[in-house]
Amino acid sequence: MEKQNQAQTQSIAENSQPKLLSLSQFRRELGIPLILAKKLIVWGEVGSVRAIDGTLRIAASEIAIAKKLVATPVQKARLFVKALGPGLITGASDDDPSGIGTYSAVGATFGLAILWMAVWLLPVMTAIQEVCARIGVVTNKGLAGVIKTHYSRKILIGSVSLLIIANIVNIGADLGAMAAAIGMFSDINFYLVIILLTIVISLLEIFVQYHLYVKFLKFLTISVLAYVVTGFMIQPDWLDIFKHSFIPSITFSNEYLFAMVAVFGTTITPYLFFWQASEEVEENKMFKHDCKVQRGLYDRIAHMRTDVYTGMILANIVFYFIVLTTAQVLFKNGITNINTAADAARALAPLAGKNAAALFAFGIIGTGLLAIPVLAGSGAYALSEVLNWKEGLELKFLKAKGFYLIITLSIVFGGLFNFFKINPIAALYWSAFLNGIIAVPLLYLIMKIGDNPEIMGEERHPKWVKFFGWFAVVAMTIAILVMVGMEFI
Repeated sequence: MEKQNQAQTQSIAENSQPKLLSLSQFRRELGIPLILAKKLIVWGEVGSVRAIDGTLRIAASEIAIAKKLVATPVQKARLFVKALGPGLITGASDDDPSGIGTYSAVGATFGLAILWMAVWLLPVMTAIQEVCARIGVVTNKGLAGVIKTHYSRKILIGSVSLLIIANIVNIGADLGAMAAAIGMFSDINFYLVIILLTIVISLLEIFVQYHLYVKFLKFLTISVLAYVVTGFMIQPDWLDIFKHSFIPSITFSNEYLFAMVAVFGTTITPYLFFWQASEEVEENKMFKHDCKVQRGLYDRIAHMRTDVYTGMILANIVFYFIVLTTAQVLFKNGITNINTAADAARALAPLAGKNAAALFAFGIIGTGLLAIPVLAGSGAYALSEVLNWKEGLELKFLKAKGFYLIITLSIVFGGLFNFFKINPIAALYWSAFLNGIIAVPLLYLIMKIGDNPEIMGEERHPKWVKFFGWFAVVAMTIAILVMVGMEFI
């Protein structure tokens, strides 16, 4: 009898204690991604406690509160986008005016023959961006800071010099494309637009702190969806599209190999390597400031992965639909040469009628406003780490004057690039090709860093990351050597 009473007392005591869920159980109950479940805790919307084993636990009573926050698909999608950070911005900025111009040019020139690269490059670019993000998470340093600590000064200066050169050319090409897009439906002087864009973008990046600026950048990611919509509007032959999506059709000609290198360069771009690592450091600073619950290394890497994968998938979907649209509309109608922004806009004319120019301009201007700060910021992070200057978009101007000076000069020199009267689309194409050439030695270095136990400890490359990362290095090196060899045959 006494034992029965003790059992009843213990049962009542257990039932009186609130049931605690693990983070995985909590997110499954709500049907939301892990990254959003964590952010609900960080934002203070859901209460949690730290268990003895260091994991987060959430009371079952918090489920009802959380369900109200994600009651509809729209609410869930809005919060998910809000929860994303550097990975989303990195992915969307990958489809900058340089990317749009390059994808449009290859779609018009080669039709669907190069569409397969959108699918095949997805695991490659995801692996590479995970390497960069992982380096930032584990070391809490940007790429330049890691190279400075563990490698020779020659390698450091060479890496950062290549980055700065590629970035300035890319910024100039992007500003030119934005000005050309505005000029398609406005009489405002091209060079005046360049000057105004240079001033506005510089001021925004200097005087708006990261936690506010990142919201502005995430909002601009909407602009890339204009090109996805057009792909469905033209009602293509999807069976033919899917065939070209998975079966490579490589032509060993200089033009085709040049296009492959340019596509690689605009998809797997050097500035994204440095930006991704540095923004993981910025993101960690924000978490330390905003979150009362300290995150372990495993938590940070899991958070990073969802973010990076989402951004890379977005980037490649946009890449896919730009090539698809220009191939179906321009290539099929014999317009195989894109020389101006207006030529690229013709890809949208059958779809949006009189609004084609405006829709094209929205994509170019929106992605330009997103990508140029990323380009200038990535170079500023790298050079500031080389010179031991204070760096970070969360710092005010007076506390990081050198950092913001690099940003300003990068944008200004990029703007001056346009006063040489270089065709914007041609500049975009050559900028992408230059990025492809520069990416190879930087990729080699990044793969070596990510697999170095002295730097990464036990958080070295997963096997799939190692495979696709080195595959990119080898494949690009072969493509470049073959192309150079064909020049002398």
